Amino acid sequence: MLGMCRGRRKFLAASLAALFIPALTWLYLSVGSFQVKPLALSPAESQSSTPGERQALESRVRAVEEENRALRRQLSRPPGSTSSRLPNAANRSRAHSEEGTGDHEAHKAAANAANAANGSDCVRRPAVDKCETIHVAIVCAGYNASRDVVTLVKSVLFHRRNPLHFHFITDSIAQQILSSLFHTWMVPAVRVDFYDADELKSEVSWIPNKHYSGIYGLMKLVLTKTLPPELQKVIVLDTDITFATDIAELWAVFHKFRGQQVLGLVENQSDWYLGNLWKNHRPWPALGRGFNTGVILLLLDRLRKLRWEQMWRLTAERELMSMLSTSLADQDIFNAVIKQNPFLVHQMPCFWNVQLSDHTRSEKCYKDVSDLKVIHWNSPKKLRVKNKHVEFFRNLYLTFLEYDGNLLRRELFGCPSETDHNSENLQKTLSELDEDDPCYEFRRERFTVHRTHLYFLHYEYEVNPDDVTLVAQLSMDRLQMLEAICKHWEGPISLALYLSDAEAQQFLRYAQGSEVLVSRGNVGYHVVYKEGQFYPVNLLRNVAMRHVNTPYMFLSDIDFLPMYGLYEYLRKSVVQLDMANAKKALVVPAFETLRYRLSYPKSKAELLSQLDMGTLFTFRYHVWTKGHAPTNFAKWRTATTPYRVEWEADFEPYVMVRRDSPEYDRRFVGFGWNKVAHIMELDAQEYEFVVLPNAYMIHMPHAPSFDITKFRSNKQYRVCLKTLKEEFQQNMSRRYGFAALKYMTADNNS
Repeated sequence: MLGMCRGRRKFLAASLAALFIPALTWLYLSVGSFQVKPLALSPAESQSSTPGERQALESRVRAVEEENRALRRQLSRPPGSTSSRLPNAANRSRAHSEEGTGDHEAHKAAANAANAANGSDCVRRPAVDKCETIHVAIVCAGYNASRDVVTLVKSVLFHRRNPLHFHFITDSIAQQILSSLFHTWMVPAVRVDFYDADELKSEVSWIPNKHYSGIYGLMKLVLTKTLPPELQKVIVLDTDITFATDIAELWAVFHKFRGQQVLGLVENQSDWYLGNLWKNHRPWPALGRGFNTGVILLLLDRLRKLRWEQMWRLTAERELMSMLSTSLADQDIFNAVIKQNPFLVHQMPCFWNVQLSDHTRSEKCYKDVSDLKVIHWNSPKKLRVKNKHVEFFRNLYLTFLEYDGNLLRRELFGCPSETDHNSENLQKTLSELDEDDPCYEFRRERFTVHRTHLYFLHYEYEVNPDDVTLVAQLSMDRLQMLEAICKHWEGPISLALYLSDAEAQQFLRYAQGSEVLVSRGNVGYHVVYKEGQFYPVNLLRNVAMRHVNTPYMFLSDIDFLPMYGLYEYLRKSVVQLDMANAKKALVVPAFETLRYRLSYPKSKAELLSQLDMGTLFTFRYHVWTKGHAPTNFAKWRTATTPYRVEWEADFEPYVMVRRDSPEYDRRFVGFGWNKVAHIMELDAQEYEFVVLPNAYMIHMPHAPSFDITKFRSNKQYRVCLKTLKEEFQQNMSRRYGFAALKYMTADNNS
């Protein structure tokens, strides 16, 4: 009897399920928001049903739920979709339109809401396609801004997962610096274009501007005309921005624009536009607190259709009649336009532009470190700004400031990149090297591309005829020589510094704190960033030589102090020896002292006296006599006129030559033969070596360099150097033929 009851119950439960489940399914699909849940059994049923029966019924209900989800996913597809298969990562449609507005946004929001409500296992489609290029525009002018923008670029590169296209609006100075930097940085999936800011000055020069950014602070107003007409949207950034997140997240904000919104901005976090900062404070008109233009999202195509150029010009002309000038450059004009046309702006959350100026409301933009997106050092005080958490922000900024930029040369896997012929040629050259060669690292260094930042500090020089530039290279351990050299040489100087990113900032602080260096605007500092295990001495010399702006250059080393007045003496020698019309290398005799404190001789007579007393010596006479023996110091002691000397093996004097003289051979790195090879090249090109009778320089003592220590202690180092010398001599023979036979027989001993 009991078995019959149980059988009837089973039949009744199955019948109910067969009747109600289709009805519930129809109701679910009709309403769209109803969820089918596992049917709860009554207490009596749950007690009388076996576990196996309950599991079977629940499994059937879950199966129906899965069918419903599949139907919903098919129904939620765009109307134009013809595929009946479920969407997956391979056939996902494009995540957003180029403008990111309209019906597509509404559909996307509804689909996301449905997925969230249903607890779907579908992967949410990304807001920005994996390989979509993100466009960034930056106005940058001058030496300081060119240095500051590098920290911004580092922070963007550190977090990015998309290809980037930087659009720099620059003056000639910034273009020279940044084009060289990006060319030598060789970051994959990064494209850089430059636009001449000087050509845009006439567009905004009629606007009086009190802001410290000057005329360049107004150029964001003309981006619709400046940037390519096919470019539809762009992120515009100030140079004093630091990113704490992937810039793709900011790019995705374009999808949130609605209606006629064409500008994405963050509210100004100071009280500036409220007009209550001081008595008679009268700011430009703004909507509420106004908006800050350190971070802007521009829908360029829509702005052009709205005749943006005419819009901002008319507004500026009208407001300038009463305001007379702008106080915050382009920001004043942007806000005046928005005041009249509030529908143009999409207000972004303030974490997209946390403004660290004094007395701002920036602390309300974040509750935790993870809330930070973009930090804006928009105070003239920069890192010295007053803020409750400024120490944290400063440390974050310093992290990118001193971060090794070489580590940002990361490939974006799965994204096709534009062909970089320089990179391809480099990879081909490196692949042809034999990695089993004991001298592989030496050979590889010759082709290593070192990231280079030209004119790291402000540089001022007016070209003078017959002028001479002192050329030298150094690393951090020779920094103390700079002030002394500047005191001895008043003319222009071109220096290549081999530094890490962190050391470059130490040098910057040292230079800015030195009265001697600050007072010298005619010193060009070119930072070559460290990479590899060797000191690329000849590359550094070449970098310094390439950026000489005078007709002549004196090729020196950082450890030497030139005699007082050598600059003027060399300039006179240029004229007397007709350097402009003759291939001559003027030799400056080199001496050395073993004393760290030396009473520097102020004349040749005083030098000869110290030489006789043993205070001074001819350079390297006790270690490497052949290097300077051809100078003929015995003759120099009594010489009163310049005299000619012949090239001899291993001759390596310090010379003044014309700017068009050959560069140094890059195969020689570290210690050994780096100058010898260059003097040999000059001789092969028929330069005449002329010793100056009243010129001298003195080598100051210092601890042995790391490279000379390796040369002395490492046998393989010496073997490789010998091999490189032989190869160089063979190359000379092939290039100069019979005249170069003497180099093949030259003594190769170092």
